[in-house]
This record gives sequence, structure tokens and C-alpha cells, in this order.
Amino acid sequence: MKKIFALLSVCALALGIVGCGAQKDDGETYRVVEMDTIKAAIVEELGDDYFPNMPLDSDMLEGFVGVTPDMYEDFLAEIPMISTNVDTLIVVRAKSDQADAVEKALKDYRDANVSNTMQYPQNLGKIQASKVERLGDYVIYVQLGGDVMDILDQGDEAVIVHCQEVNDNVIEIIRTTIR
Repeated sequence: MKKIFALLSVCALALGIVGCGAQKDDGETYRVVEMDTIKAAIVEELGDDYFPNMPLDSDMLEGFVGVTPDMYEDFLAEIPMISTNVDTLIVVRAKSDQADAVEKALKDYRDANVSNTMQYPQNLGKIQASKVERLGDYVIYVQLGGDVMDILDQGDEAVIVHCQEVNDNVIEIIRTTIR
């Protein structure tokens, strides 16, 4: 019996070491990746249409979004310096026991933005198209779209569709990068 227990303990330890740094979500395995790598992949794809250029520090992340340092391992959070734009990217690698809380905080943040009626007209579609996505312990808030001035002539729905496509593309870039 002691040999079986010892063997099971060794197997459990080996599985823990092999699985270290990987996160599962709905059958997908995600690895820990530097936030700079994630950002570089997004910027490479979006180019000049990536407007967030002001990083948020941990105090700002807590103040704006409600995500506290005890909830995450790492994060990337950027907003535009110019307040007339609302393009925002937040990627949080949550502590595994805090991923639900981070997801709730980001959804609450999104809901507050959607409910805020004091927005520039060109930003309403971006805000409506914003999205919170969870990939393992990574929780993502995307509110992107770049320059939508030409699309505004086609109506709000066209802006929303464009921004949803950009947001879905960015989520797929992140998924591919951390897979």
C-alpha cells in the first residue's frame, strides 16, 4: 500500500511539474506568455489602427476597472492618451482562483461604459461592440476599432459590425499567441 501511495504521489508531482504554466479552458490549453509578446502580435496586425497608447499601472487598473493586484499574475492595460478616443485593451492573466472575479470586474466595467450616455458619437459603436472574453486564466476586455470616421457615414450598425470584427480578430490573435 505504501508503494502504491508513493507511486501515486510521484505521478501527481510529475503531472504538476509538466502542467506548470499551462491553463485549460473548455479543452484548450493555454501557456503563460509575456504581455509584450501579446501586444506585439496585436500591434503587428492592427498597425496604425491600434489607438491605445497609454499604459495603465496597477493603481489605475484598480481605480478604473476594479481589478486589484491580488487578483492577477500579470496584465496589459492600455487606453488612448487622447480622451476623444475610447479604444481600450485589457488583458489580465488572473491568478487561477481569481479568474472569475477578474471576469466579473471586466464585465462590470463594460456594462458601466455601455450605460454611459456621455460619449462622442464616433465612440458609441466601439463601446457597444466591446467584449469580455476568457481564455483559461486570461481575461480580456477589447474595445477597439481604430479610425471609424469613414464608416460613420454608413450608420451606427456599420461601426458596431466593424468594431466587433476587430475585437474578434484581436481575441483570436491572443488565443493563437497563448496556445
